[in-house]
Amino acid sequence: MLVINGSSRENGNTERLTSIMLENISHAHIHLRDYVIKPIIDKRHTVEGFSPVDDGYDQIIQSVLEHDILIFATPLYWYGMSGYMKNFIDRWSQSLRDKRFDFKKEMGMKKGFVVICGGDNPDMKGLPLIQQFQYIFNFVGLEYIGYIIGEGNAPDEVLQDERAIVQANHWNKFFKNL
Repeated sequence: MLVINGSSRENGNTERLTSIMLENISHAHIHLRDYVIKPIIDKRHTVEGFSPVDDGYDQIIQSVLEHDILIFATPLYWYGMSGYMKNFIDRWSQSLRDKRFDFKKEMGMKKGFVVICGGDNPDMKGLPLIQQFQYIFNFVGLEYIGYIIGEGNAPDEVLQDERAIVQANHWNKFFKNL
């Protein structure tokens, strides 16, 4: 199990809620903020198709390919995923053309889950982002297994969201039984 954390803040609400959900469950973490991931240069319609980029993306995608369950954890920034997460997922366009592996086939053998935290009524305003992740997962064949949306803006505010904590504990039992 791999957590791909798109937060720009260390120990933020998204990370806290994810930690509750995965308490006492073996998992690895990648904090996208710790890597340089350059934006995609779209070469889909060129002869070369894609060219390697010198940044941290390859290291991250190798770790992604080594895990069966992927937890995408991102704050709700301006009603969408964080810039770190968006850059990471945009680079999947490169992986789709990378001859070193069959990206869709490999992703099709994995399960994906989403954790979102935000302020300003995230239970309603975060749903389009959940739907976006569902479309992304569907496109690459990644099995969608669920999500949690927590409410929290200031540090540790998500701990006051009783509904999100109950859901995190429910999913903790689910993940322990996988």
